Amino acid sequence: MKKIYALSICLVFTFLSCKNDAEKKEKIEISEPVAVNETAKESLKIIPISHATMVLTMGEQVLFIDPVGGAKAFKGQESPTHILITDIHADHFDLTTLKEIYNGKAKIIAPKAVAVQLPEALQPNLMVMENGDSKKINGLLIEAMPMYNLRKEALEFHPKGRGNGYIITWEDEKIYISGDTEDITEMRNLEGITKAFVCMNLPYTMPVEPAADAVLDFKPKVVYPYHYSGKNGMSDIKKFKNIVETNNPSIKVETLGWYKKDQIIKDK
Repeated sequence: MKKIYALSICLVFTFLSCKNDAEKKEKIEISEPVAVNETAKESLKIIPISHATMVLTMGEQVLFIDPVGGAKAFKGQESPTHILITDIHADHFDLTTLKEIYNGKAKIIAPKAVAVQLPEALQPNLMVMENGDSKKINGLLIEAMPMYNLRKEALEFHPKGRGNGYIITWEDEKIYISGDTEDITEMRNLEGITKAFVCMNLPYTMPVEPAADAVLDFKPKVVYPYHYSGKNGMSDIKKFKNIVETNNPSIKVETLGWYKKDQIIKDK
């Protein structure tokens, strides 16, 4: 009888211990600030910094996308191997931040409109890419995509040919970063995209509805709304998610923490 009682006590403690461990694990997974793709040989990590700025870690490669906000914005991040810049506006290109985070080794990839503004100290590892260019760098295939406005009232913001969106191919991942664009033909015709970062803010890029419609055309596996703070506040990303997932449930819309509450970002 004593043995049975002792065994019962052990089982209760074991159950409670497992339950506590499970609860701890659940809390950690919920609060984890990155999206992780576990299907690649080495996991892809997506770390939102703010608005258009993010860090992508692909194995040993660490990509800073449109780094702004000073070195403090990247505290705790690994040193970059690549720095990709899409356009000349201050929410994408900040020279002070570049100088603070540049480690002397990272490849800086940028359109010509950005490259001409870089000082000599940042030139040695500079790679200028124009729309349509593609380069293989350290196991990554990087393609420069067009990004531009379509609406007549917005043409002055992003003329065709000045800035770059990017497609980054690594392992089984094909990642599209839209940059500042509208629902252009080049976006709608994309194929094989596994993850897409799509902008939507007025008056600078596009409304939610055309953004969703374009995503339904090129059918990425996962889409992340980003760059959705505009002149009049935040775009309705819940509406975007509803349009996309209602019309094509195979496309997953994931939201990440890009902004502090009520933060408004302006392109100019």
